[in-house]
Amino acid sequence: MFSPMDTAVIIKRCHLFSGVTADDLTLLTDICREVTSSRGDVLFSQGDQADGFYVVATGKVKIYKLSPEGKERILHIVQPGDTFAEAAIFGDGCYPAFAEALCSSALIFFPRHDFLQLLHSQSHIAIHMSGRLARFLRQFATQIEDLTFKDVPGRLARYLLDLGGDCQSVVELPVSKSQLASNLGTVSETLSRTFRKLSDEAIISVSGKRIEIHDSDRLIDLSETYKDS
Repeated sequence: MFSPMDTAVIIKRCHLFSGVTADDLTLLTDICREVTSSRGDVLFSQGDQADGFYVVATGKVKIYKLSPEGKERILHIVQPGDTFAEAAIFGDGCYPAFAEALCSSALIFFPRHDFLQLLHSQSHIAIHMSGRLARFLRQFATQIEDLTFKDVPGRLARYLLDLGGDCQSVVELPVSKSQLASNLGTVSETLSRTFRKLSDEAIISVSGKRIEIHDSDRLIDLSETYKDS
């Protein structure tokens, strides 16, 4: 279990609350609680009533949808320091997707009713949140654009560049390659061929989940290439 001090540190490191004051942290700590999940635990299902949102303290959570045929489509992998389901506490108050722990995870849960009351009394927290939610919507719009207009090599290139940030030449995949294939809107076989192609062209090298980027300029060019219509 986290102590109140530990919880405050986790919340402060969270992107959603990065600008809050010490007094705000106390208010936030007072209304949240710790939730632990094992690998494979489903935290909520699509259409469930949204009773709150989560901050990932440790572990990883995948957000996904299921097709009518039962095929899984990963929308996002939530890492420590990130939140999920925060938008669901507004609007119709239903979760728009499934959430499942990818490994043993410790989460901070904010109940919907208590959190909305806090936003009503502390409007500056809501302003910070709106900026974070706007960034998330831009990321989501970019994801939709990539799925629509870019082929698998372009999507993979963009993913690796985002994973590495501005200067990392070595990255570690946070998920399995089959999960990554789902996240990129393709199948494992196609993703494996794409990894081999980029390796053969000396753009990257692959060792399990460890990816070394040898030619970032070519990777950038690839990420900005749109598929033929």
